[in-house]
Amino acid sequence: MTYVSFAGAEKPLDFVAIGRLCIDLNANEIHRPMEETMTFTKYVGGSPANITIGMSRLGLNTAFIGKIANDQMGRFIADYLRRNNIATTNVVNDTTGAVTGLAFTEIKSPTDCSILMYRDNAADLLLTPSEVQESLIAQAKVLLISGTALAKSPSREAVFQALSYAKKHGAVIVFDLDYRPYTWTSAEETAVYYNLAAEKCDIILGTREEFDMMERFEDNPDHSDHITASKWFDYSAKIVIIKHGKDGSIAYTQDGVGHRAKSFPARVVKTFGAGDSYAAGFLYGVMQGWKLEKSMEFGSAAACIVISSHSCSDAMPTADQVHDYIERCNRGEITAS
Repeated sequence: MTYVSFAGAEKPLDFVAIGRLCIDLNANEIHRPMEETMTFTKYVGGSPANITIGMSRLGLNTAFIGKIANDQMGRFIADYLRRNNIATTNVVNDTTGAVTGLAFTEIKSPTDCSILMYRDNAADLLLTPSEVQESLIAQAKVLLISGTALAKSPSREAVFQALSYAKKHGAVIVFDLDYRPYTWTSAEETAVYYNLAAEKCDIILGTREEFDMMERFEDNPDHSDHITASKWFDYSAKIVIIKHGKDGSIAYTQDGVGHRAKSFPARVVKTFGAGDSYAAGFLYGVMQGWKLEKSMEFGSAAACIVISSHSCSDAMPTADQVHDYIERCNRGEITAS
């Protein structure tokens, strides 16, 4: 059964995302705290950027809407996107002296990872509504937004401008909740803007904890997934995915059914990046017209590949790599570490 219709088969862009472009600095000395870590490897980061890289690696035609610092790090990001076949015609250079956001990662163990963020005066949060190109969104089948870009003005207003263009031109809108509490002023502010954005979206993906954050004004004391999902079907949502970490994910649809799929083992290096690769794999499957369970399995396998690697963006797999991973798991060649 098809739950989402992608109008405009003639549209040249499969996927466009808006939001955070930053630098990930992943610890090379793993299994030790950040205080003892001396060297890091540089990668392009930011959840919407990672998802777009993932979609491009899977063979889709992609573009990005964002703002980068006018410095060496900004140029590194722009060059990386272009080398990964992501159109950068709407990646804007900042002129105010803003800097590139940095994320230092700590890998104490495969299950004990943390991120130290530097987000003061970050260029990506300075994207203005007038800098969002309607013509680009008009060419896209899918627009993805993420929660971090809603945290500050003028980026917040730029996202809502993009949502308006997507609605106008019939793009499917995806909301990756991507909640980072250190970016926001208050929990109340966060809930208000997350809810306003989610009302306009066709597919919503987030963890149970992220949905709990959005429901601070709701009556859902038992944190029921069914209650959470059903709210959004009264608006624009066709699919709501609620992620429960190692316990897997549930995809809810308007018919009230909760869809589950099997997960796969992984030789885990670190935990971050799993959500981004899952989103890319799942959305790719949905765009191919697959059943939800198959799309979820594909996303799960893509996530396993990324968490088995040191990087996030560099590790985003091709479709052949994901299919091969699933086949190897089915043959018992891959077991959990």
